[in-house]
Amino acid sequence: MSDLKDRLSDGLYGLGWATVKKLPEPVAAGLGRRIADVAWKRRGKSVLRLESNLARVVPDATPERLAELSRAGMRSYMRYWMESFRLPTWSKERVERGIDVKDIHYLQEGLASGRGVVLALPHLANWDLAGVWVTRSLGVPFTTVAERLKPESLYDRFVAYRESLGMEVVPHTGGSAFGRLARRLRAGGLVCLVADRDLSASGIEVAFFGDTARMPAGPAILAQQTGALLLPVTLWYDDTPVMKGRVHPPVDVPGAGTRAEKTAVMTQALADAFAEGIADHPEDWHMLQRLWLADLEDQGTDGRAPGAEEGGAA
Repeated sequence: MSDLKDRLSDGLYGLGWATVKKLPEPVAAGLGRRIADVAWKRRGKSVLRLESNLARVVPDATPERLAELSRAGMRSYMRYWMESFRLPTWSKERVERGIDVKDIHYLQEGLASGRGVVLALPHLANWDLAGVWVTRSLGVPFTTVAERLKPESLYDRFVAYRESLGMEVVPHTGGSAFGRLARRLRAGGLVCLVADRDLSASGIEVAFFGDTARMPAGPAILAQQTGALLLPVTLWYDDTPVMKGRVHPPVDVPGAGTRAEKTAVMTQALADAFAEGIADHPEDWHMLQRLWLADLEDQGTDGRAPGAEEGGAA
């Protein structure tokens, strides 16, 4: 049964890439909204988990407001997929029309300095679109990390997809990812990491919307060990077809403390920047999995969609 589900997942994603990119853009957008609304009405595990997470982000929300947010959240999530399926067909001009990023000078100045840059961002809006904008419009290649998915064919599909967009992708497991990322940074390159949910046993506990969550230590440790600039990034949708983004001020390495203490301070600073962006646009946070430690203690099956947790593009 598990093997059948894996093959079905791979087939459905393959169908999406093959079919959605051929649809006229308004048709694809409308299809995404309809799929989102159907999923939302079914009240499956992913929708309920999203709503539970949003209740922490907006603690004073009424049940009606939470329902509105979760519906908007599913529409935002499906917009991400509809756009991502179509990204390989987008021209440089179409990519540039699709995104507007504030304070990009932090990234440009960091790269110009030759010290390397780590961009860290949460699962907000469309990180793949932002990544394509970096590679095509800014002309800057970067390296990212992807979670190994099952079946292997689905993982290979995601890697091929992201590499076709100009990204270098390394697997999250296997032990070599950190070393390769560090080498890219020491050479003055760019590394982009989705960093609001820990996928290892070495995550850092942070205060996040009034409770404790665990986020990856990698961005902070990379910055410490390589001298790279660490920049939080947040993304969001609004009422226009143009996705918005912001590069936040650098997270500095503390001048005193052990490496573990410095890592904790820096990771908390990332969490604070993420929280600011998520609080402003909670419906665009695609967190359909358990995140807070209190929820993980009673963890069951979350109904995670394949690909939902890769270390995707910035």
